[in-house]
Amino acid sequence: MIRAGRSSFVQHSADLAAAMGLKIGSFRNQKPYERAGFPATISAPEAKSKLWDGEQTAAYLAGKLVPALPQVDDDEDLLERTEAAGVLDVTPKTWDSYKKDPRIEPHLVKVKGVEHCPRGVLRAFRDPVPGQDRAPAHRPKGSGDMVPRDELEPRVGELLDDDPGLTLATVQEQLGIAYSAAARVLPRLRGERIADQVAAEPDLTPEQAAHRLGYPAAVHRAAVAHARTELRGREVRPYVQGVADELAAAGLAPEQDVAMVHVADDAVAAAVALSFDAPAPALVWDERYGWRTATSRRHPIGRDTGKPPEGEGIRYLGPDRRPSGEEVLAAVYDGRRGTRRPAGAYPAGA
Repeated sequence: MIRAGRSSFVQHSADLAAAMGLKIGSFRNQKPYERAGFPATISAPEAKSKLWDGEQTAAYLAGKLVPALPQVDDDEDLLERTEAAGVLDVTPKTWDSYKKDPRIEPHLVKVKGVEHCPRGVLRAFRDPVPGQDRAPAHRPKGSGDMVPRDELEPRVGELLDDDPGLTLATVQEQLGIAYSAAARVLPRLRGERIADQVAAEPDLTPEQAAHRLGYPAAVHRAAVAHARTELRGREVRPYVQGVADELAAAGLAPEQDVAMVHVADDAVAAAVALSFDAPAPALVWDERYGWRTATSRRHPIGRDTGKPPEGEGIRYLGPDRRPSGEEVLAAVYDGRRGTRRPAGAYPAGA
């Protein structure tokens, strides 16, 4: 968390790398922050983006005594996703729906590209005074109400955690959603949970993980397929995030956390929004085609038909599907590089 009044001291990886005279790629490879005595991150251990207190790191790098941070909780403390979920005693995915509540959303702030919520806002939401609305409770069984799209995954996830044998029909009945929506969400959530098991125990196969989680044999094939896609996405995310960080360090993109998404052909892709004065609104990395420019900052990946997108404003930056950040940066600025069509359609995971 960011302790009250200390937002101005926050450093992300690019800041700390610059302070140490390192390129961001070298910083990530060398991991100097793992040295004995190096100040601990102020971000949650499981956070995707690491954050440090700059006053602490400056003292360490100068060979001085590292000052301690305040230990008493304050309403002005800023908590990130997993910490906010902990205060409300919900899962991080459930927090993703709770944070859209009008009692929370206006108070969310981004520090170094990472979203935080003030502790006082969370306390007021969790412990309202008499007469005020209470925080939303879990949806009761049989309610049948339509679920807003941004709440769908957390709600289905809660049902799945309660019942590993959950069926599409039950999801429809409990949440009042269309069969197509249930069929889109439930297998993917099973795949994510299988991937979590495999990540925790690398010797475990996805099939074994599905069995251990108690999923019915009839759904193993679809769930395992989603799990394999999810695992590939997790494996490649550090590469895509590294490129995004290099683009940000060069001023071509804002600081951001990239998210891997499942697209057609059981493939994964990710988008990186670029600065408003950049040659393109955004970049997309697709494991089938590599990097390309996008014509929309809001919906850069677009609707995936299984065919590589083509047309005005779309340029594939080269045949290499994992070029360095420097190569991507150069290709974005040099309109002569790349082609209007990808070098070839590659099989997912190749």
